[in-house]
Amino acid sequence: MRPHAPGGLLFVALGFILVVAGYVWRGHVLRPLSAKRAQAVEIRDRSRNLLRSADMAIAGARRRAARDEPAIVTVGDVTRVARQHYGYLFVEREEAAAALRQRYEASDCRVDCVTDAFN
Repeated sequence: MRPHAPGGLLFVALGFILVVAGYVWRGHVLRPLSAKRAQAVEIRDRSRNLLRSADMAIAGARRRAARDEPAIVTVGDVTRVARQHYGYLFVEREEAAAALRQRYEASDCRVDCVTDAFN
């Protein structure tokens, strides 16, 4: 029996290299390979966050509405939620209105909601 098998030594060395690499790169965000891909990801995240903001604004308006009264959801509500929850400093009115229109129609809000997103 050999005390130091070359396969075992190679396995330990590879594990050590991976541990050192993980320690060095821990917590660092790597630069994306493509600027186009990074921009596409940012646009997709912003769009998804605006849709979530519209959902939260609709839910909040429904909670605030009195019984047998329609919930009033404004584009300003969507921009306020996007600012508070996602930290967006500026959201264009058209962008917020588009997100609100999409969620308004998807959540069957015509039954109990009123909005200014279609103006």
